[in-house]
Amino acid sequence: MHLPRATARFPERLAAFDLRTTPVLRTDVLVIGSGIAGACAALHAAEAGAEVLLCAKGDPRDTNTAWAQGGIAVVTLAEDSVDTHVADTLRVGAGIATPEVVHEVVASANDAVRWLQQLGARFDRRNGELDGTLELSREGGHSHARVVHANGDATGQEIQRALAKALVDHPRITVRPHTFVRDLVVKDGRCTGATCLTEAAGELAVEAGAVIVATGGCGQIYRETTNPTGASGDGHALCFRAGARMADCEFVQFHPTTLYIAGASRFLISEVVRGAGAVLRDRNGDRFMPAAHPMAELAPRDTVSRAILERMVATNDTHVYLDLATVQGDPRTLFPSIARICSTFDLDLAKDPIPVRPGAHYFIGGAVTDASGRTSIPGLFAVGEAAASGLHGANRLASNSLLEGAVIGRRTGVVAADFARSRGPGLPRVASGPAVADDPPRLLHDDLLYSLKSLMWRQVGLDREANGLDDAARRIAFWHHYLTRAAIADRRSCELANMLTVSALVAAAAIERTESRGTHFRRDFPRRDDERFCRRIFLQRGDDGSIRTTLADEHVPTDRQNP
Repeated sequence: MHLPRATARFPERLAAFDLRTTPVLRTDVLVIGSGIAGACAALHAAEAGAEVLLCAKGDPRDTNTAWAQGGIAVVTLAEDSVDTHVADTLRVGAGIATPEVVHEVVASANDAVRWLQQLGARFDRRNGELDGTLELSREGGHSHARVVHANGDATGQEIQRALAKALVDHPRITVRPHTFVRDLVVKDGRCTGATCLTEAAGELAVEAGAVIVATGGCGQIYRETTNPTGASGDGHALCFRAGARMADCEFVQFHPTTLYIAGASRFLISEVVRGAGAVLRDRNGDRFMPAAHPMAELAPRDTVSRAILERMVATNDTHVYLDLATVQGDPRTLFPSIARICSTFDLDLAKDPIPVRPGAHYFIGGAVTDASGRTSIPGLFAVGEAAASGLHGANRLASNSLLEGAVIGRRTGVVAADFARSRGPGLPRVASGPAVADDPPRLLHDDLLYSLKSLMWRQVGLDREANGLDDAARRIAFWHHYLTRAAIADRRSCELANMLTVSALVAAAAIERTESRGTHFRRDFPRRDDERFCRRIFLQRGDDGSIRTTLADEHVPTDRQNP
């Protein structure tokens, strides 16, 4: 039995607006998002002379960046090199990372770390000395120890602390918390601003010379995720509805080790734990990663995640175990944040293995950009997890994400500030929204949300195949169809619409890619097919609101040592 066929039609905007009754703010550069990518972009745009308005939909400190445990990948050891870091990134990217972008970002890592230190970020140093050399960890996919961290396993929190203070202190930056951006506004082919929902004042419009989308990830479209509740893919949906070209949406990275206790909030168990020597075992105590990959527990994340899933199925269990008995030193001292969280469930890292399973962690796809954040729409920029810069290819190398936010965020801010000097056509006075049914459906929001997250986990997750993907695409279209027949008036409804939009993009791209590559695994096409698919899949909103997919021109694999 099939659901009624509903062709997915995504509106240009979620709601109408009328500037005759809506307050309007004007700024040079509007930044949406306050994580490392948005904060770096805002600070550098302001340093370039622009007046910056930064909108955060919650507390500006509550970001994916603040949850990051691992660190920033940067070459500092004599035996390491930029070329080696580039090679590692291209290898993990499974043939479709962009070499020029990879080299530019990796070569700028030291400058980015030094700039963060100048802002006040305190990274761990050897022997705890203030003037000592930076302490380095090794994570999956890296051939050397090159991950700079803070407070052991709380790097993101320390970086977010320093950035948040710098944002507040800068005289040309205004931070508006609890301001949800509902839609981007495009006029005469240029992005000229956005419409927002605020907790205090209701609707608000922002007119800007340039708009930077830095909203972070989409992990909340999955039932199992390491992401905070705000990671609902807002920026991806904003860019898609505005008409920006998207790419790589089939590539969703699942982190192999998420704390799994029934009823408990999911919590990331950082890769640095495995880097320090922890191993994975099944319910019988058997270690299984050495047979799955030569790098064992430090194999790329997609390999480890699928190996865990296979072992869960083979042992009829809901999880596996991370055994820290082989870690050199006291894990409670090495990983204080993880130890604290585990202790709330009576788990002692010094003697108890941690129950773990994969969870959606990082969304590789987004708005297609160059190395300075420019999208296909003049005036619209994207950076960080909301962007598809070409750095990651089909899979992200651990600790390259904070690096990307810092490096490309800096460039994007400067370029956006310069673009904003050429004032655009401004905002239209009125704009229509999607038609609302005379007798709209009555929705149980939480039920629809849970159904979506469960569907994505089962059918568009780690293990995919044609029938499941087709069924998922049909269901998502059907749900989106009747959601948009009701008035999308509040933030919760907007977030759900955004999550359905992003889910549709993932399913559409996954259907198109009939091979397995990087984070994308098709059970019905388990092999990598370089002849047909060593290239990116682009997606764009058609004039009728449908998702249009196109395959990039023929591409030569960039991971030649592992074709």
